Amino acid sequence: MVNAARASNWDALVDAERECARRVAALRAHQASTRNAGDDGDEKRRINILGEILAHDAEIRELTSPWLKQLEHFLAGSSRERRLGDAYRSDFG
Repeated sequence: MVNAARASNWDALVDAERECARRVAALRAHQASTRNAGDDGDEKRRINILGEILAHDAEIRELTSPWLKQLEHFLAGSSRERRLGDAYRSDFG
């Protein structure tokens, strides 16, 4: 996901997020079925993986923030134009 965000490939980012959600669900199901069978090595590995995920998540948020602000600005402008058009049509239509 972080590579897609670094490349500003938003479609690939969305696809990767979907795949990540699918894998997380599978891991949760696996962990629930093997909860008592885990050892300290597995727990440390999970903690390391979670740390990497959080670091990547922070970078993705930083990379997508400007794009999301642009999208927000675009949508706000589109909304204003629509309201202006509606007002114009109701006053002069």
